[in-house]
Amino acid sequence: MSRRSPVLPPISADESISARIAAAMPMLTPIHQRMGAFVTANLFRSATMRIDEFAAAVGASIATANRFARALGFSGYPAFRDALVRGFEATIAPVERLRSSVQTPANGAQVFEASLDQAASNVRLAQTSVDAAKADALVDAILNAQRVFVLGYGASAFLAGLMEHGLTPYCANVQSLALGGGPSHAARRLFTATRDDLLVAIAFPRYVDDTITLARQAREHGVRVVALTDSAASPLVRFADLVLTIRAERRLAANCDTAVLAVIEALCDAVAHRAKRSVEAASGLAEFVLPWLAAPSAVHGASASSKRQLQTEPRET
Repeated sequence: MSRRSPVLPPISADESISARIAAAMPMLTPIHQRMGAFVTANLFRSATMRIDEFAAAVGASIATANRFARALGFSGYPAFRDALVRGFEATIAPVERLRSSVQTPANGAQVFEASLDQAASNVRLAQTSVDAAKADALVDAILNAQRVFVLGYGASAFLAGLMEHGLTPYCANVQSLALGGGPSHAARRLFTATRDDLLVAIAFPRYVDDTITLARQAREHGVRVVALTDSAASPLVRFADLVLTIRAERRLAANCDTAVLAVIEALCDAVAHRAKRSVEAASGLAEFVLPWLAAPSAVHGASASSKRQLQTEPRET
């Protein structure tokens, strides 16, 4: 007769799954111990697995997986998985949506159109939901700053780079901290910042600890911090003097970068409109980079000329 694991009391709100498993391990059956070890070593993976996938991964039955969940104090595997998901919501949501999507018949064109429709909808949502007063205050902060540092990691690193690109012609000193050198180099750059400088920190559902840590240190160092993030629940908010929220969902990914980029471009346009000598700056920049730009007519003309030359040259026999 096989030994059954004792059933523990329900898990408390402030108790983690890892802690519950560690405390229960000595009392669990060998197969349940194997399941506990798997979950502890693969918390995120376990949170994304159906009960049949979890059972197969540890070489057990679905019934055994349910008994394991009950032994930990849950009503069954669904309640156990719900507890695992907490804290991973923003990361897991795209996985779950993708899982549902691939099970729904659709061709490539339909998925393509649905994605573009959602991007357009998100941009419209950003247009109506972004706080105009906060946006205007952000423009003031950028124009009044001696230096503007732009920070973001993960996908937000690319957005930070585009923001630096858009602001550069109209601000005396804009620096992206998302480039080479990593967070320790960014910290060295921020150490030189003063109260006259501004940090724009970008963080969306997959919040990166480095962004949060650097924003906190900058705030403690006396630097004014602006947050571009998805909601008031973002961990970046508590370190920011000014918060601009951009809520934009994407069916098969964590965030719609289209909407965020649209807001960044709008901010850059507003800065360009209000900056002193902005026309001269834009004109000077265009003239400066002209040697690296090819006019479409010149390219077309060269291509056509080459084609005519090939047609008139005698072929070798």
